Amino acid sequence: MLEDEILSEFRASQALLEGHFLLSSGRHSAHYLQCARVLMDPMRASRLAAATAQKIPRELRQQIQKVVAPAMGGVIIGHEMGRALGVEAMFVERPTGTFELRRGFSLNPGEKVLMVEDVVTTGLSSREAIKAIEEAGGVVIAAASLVDRSAGSVDLGVPFFPLVALNFPTYAPDELPPELAATEAVKPGSRAKP
Repeated sequence: MLEDEILSEFRASQALLEGHFLLSSGRHSAHYLQCARVLMDPMRASRLAAATAQKIPRELRQQIQKVVAPAMGGVIIGHEMGRALGVEAMFVERPTGTFELRRGFSLNPGEKVLMVEDVVTTGLSSREAIKAIEEAGGVVIAAASLVDRSAGSVDLGVPFFPLVALNFPTYAPDELPPELAATEAVKPGSRAKP
């Protein structure tokens, strides 16, 4: 899938939003990708997951035994990545503020895991999910996401394979451009502000 085709999927599903957004990282942006919208259509979600799986080198792809995604944003793409790779998928969630496996999910010691996110901006959620996976006995051998908003700068401590890298500017609260400062920020993400 080419970048233009990927962005076309986001536009067609009205997943690329414009306005003033407070990201889960605490930074502000004039653009927001609502991946839940692009994943609403099961066929589109399947196409995007298959394209993401193809970004992972074959020799690494063949080692993956489980897919684990952080809830909420990663649940659908994690499930679809499991389908694309032919392995089971599960998710970690934060019932008390820290990611953990629940609902009967478990990993065998040393099981090789692909951690999958919808969007990576600072990598905080991804690193927290990786830590939870490792604490549960898994070995994260790679990470993947639909979108890398870090412009390629994020370090997750494992090889990272985004479907597409986008570089929308983000701003600290004290460095907002006048057009954003003049409007109230909307917080569309799922994580409470730190």
